[in-house]
Amino acid sequence: MLNYKRYRKVPVVNLKSRQWVDKKKKKAPIWCSVDLRDGNQALIEPMVVEEKIEMFQLLTKLGFKEIEVGFPAASQIEFDFLRELVHRNLIPDDVTIQVLVQCREHLIKRTFESLEGVKKAIVHIYNSTSTLQRDVVFQMDKEEIKQIAIEGTKLVKKYANNFPGEIRLEYSPESFTGTELEFALDICTAVQEEWNPTKENKIIINLPSTVEMNTPNVYADQIEWMNTHFKNRETIILSVHPHNDRGTGVASAELALLAGADRVEGTLFGNGERTGNVDIVNLAYNMFSQGIDPQLELDNVNELVDVYERCCKMQIPPRHPYAGKLVFTAFSGSHQDAINKGIKAMNTRNSQIWEVPYLPIDPSDIGREYEPIVRINSQSGKGGVAFVMDIYFGYKLPKGMHKEFADVIQKIAERQGEVSPDQIMEQFNACYINSKGPYEFVSCKISDNLVSGSETEATLLFKKNNEEYCCIGKGNGPIDAVKNILLRELGIKTKVLDYTEHALSAGSSAKAAAYIHMLDEDTGKETYGVGVSSNITRASIRAIFSSINRLVQGNE
Repeated sequence: MLNYKRYRKVPVVNLKSRQWVDKKKKKAPIWCSVDLRDGNQALIEPMVVEEKIEMFQLLTKLGFKEIEVGFPAASQIEFDFLRELVHRNLIPDDVTIQVLVQCREHLIKRTFESLEGVKKAIVHIYNSTSTLQRDVVFQMDKEEIKQIAIEGTKLVKKYANNFPGEIRLEYSPESFTGTELEFALDICTAVQEEWNPTKENKIIINLPSTVEMNTPNVYADQIEWMNTHFKNRETIILSVHPHNDRGTGVASAELALLAGADRVEGTLFGNGERTGNVDIVNLAYNMFSQGIDPQLELDNVNELVDVYERCCKMQIPPRHPYAGKLVFTAFSGSHQDAINKGIKAMNTRNSQIWEVPYLPIDPSDIGREYEPIVRINSQSGKGGVAFVMDIYFGYKLPKGMHKEFADVIQKIAERQGEVSPDQIMEQFNACYINSKGPYEFVSCKISDNLVSGSETEATLLFKKNNEEYCCIGKGNGPIDAVKNILLRELGIKTKVLDYTEHALSAGSSAKAAAYIHMLDEDTGKETYGVGVSSNITRASIRAIFSSINRLVQGNE
């Protein structure tokens, strides 16, 4: 049994007048990608310079205006990467580079050396402030911890005064979620007062969920408390940096935005230490699904996946929101049926608003295709098989035929698992289109000049067990005439219950599909037959032969 008594609840905020619960987000935050720093440091095999450049160019293409490129004072490769960006002139004029550095003079000095030639930069300083880290890591009291932050701010100010470019300060009380709110406010205010920001040159106060320690509503309470207690709030850009230790990083970020945050730091697909950073792709698509412009160019998720997997050597899980290979796939029969009907309803109504059950967004809006939406396995139902036949191959099966053909595919799925669209079509051909025996249609001539009264005369050439027969019959139309011939010659008493037809493709060489639902009146068996031809009469006759062969053979 789990020894749950080893753990204790993390204190929550006593915020009785919280406002975030009644607020709605109306616009995207300031996005800051930390893929090249926080994300990169968590990789088993960190990116080399050229891979980091490829990732950087993807981020700028996506529209990130703030990108944390690394910790240039920590290693030579981090330093060299930033220098390469400068030397190759790869930093767009509207993009601000962000660099992380500890509050130590030799590191801050080295950081400013790496920034030489950069027009706009955010210098991001931090120090741990939580009760646990103060106790076991630094063995310092609150005042000593605060002095580290103040000294770091003074040093950045010192080097910024001689820097020809634009410098903005960002300060993070690392492990904010484990810090007493009063102390977090005290240390952030001390940094703010030392930097002396203005409305025109704001400071970034970043409140990270360095370790996610509680439910997202608690993080939102912490953010709202800070947001409402800051002095000169108009001089602050309030930023959040949620991690995902409890698996609720996205929810924490969304609620933090309601609580007053202006800015979010995160990574593509949530890469980062332990369970990762907040997933900016997920956040942005969530906004998009609610009719909010995410202010990022995310219309080709496949490109994001390709670059991410190549540079990070990490795989996107198949169930990853929006980007996973299976997220726009339905195996459940009821889901497949609902998706099918939803898409048909949208097309029929010519609706400009996306409303399809089980699909919160149109896959094609983010570069995905309709083809993978429905996949067939043993859990699939009749609607899913019919959907595949329609979307992939253009066969609009009559509703009564859905179950008949789905039962065929179900048996295959129970043996082998997932059944591909090509296998489904192969079975359709075998069961309906290419059924040769015992009866095989060869040709038929409908003689309009031999019509007597309301009757049509048909001259039918067919094979029975490979022996050829030529017979003449009459009926109230070509289908009835052919059916009467077969009833007379074969001794089978049948009744046509239903008939439908439709075009399979456009153009002069278009083919038609005909479906006949037929009953054997002696045995009570019912089945469908399908015929395909560029001539609708010939397609109908082939459908008759298809259904009679199925009745005789007992095919299912």
